[in-house]
Amino acid sequence: MQYFIYILKCSDDTLYTGITTDLKRRVNEHNSSQKGAKYTKLRRPVELVYSEESEDRSSASKREYTIKKLSRKEKLELINV
Repeated sequence: MQYFIYILKCSDDTLYTGITTDLKRRVNEHNSSQKGAKYTKLRRPVELVYSEESEDRSSASKREYTIKKLSRKEKLELINV
């Protein structure tokens, strides 16, 4: 199964990082569903600004963790590559 690591830009200009198997569905959930993350529910609307593919959940989770540890500046550099 294909996994995606993604970064959302929230309405308050903060960044949120997550993983999913369906980017379109997940972004929609963040914007309009109770299934969205607690963090993004308070910061709607959100916009997908970055995504990358991963082979499996394990590698996606490791990459998500790595991205979450980056500084805001480093995340913005990743987004703008």
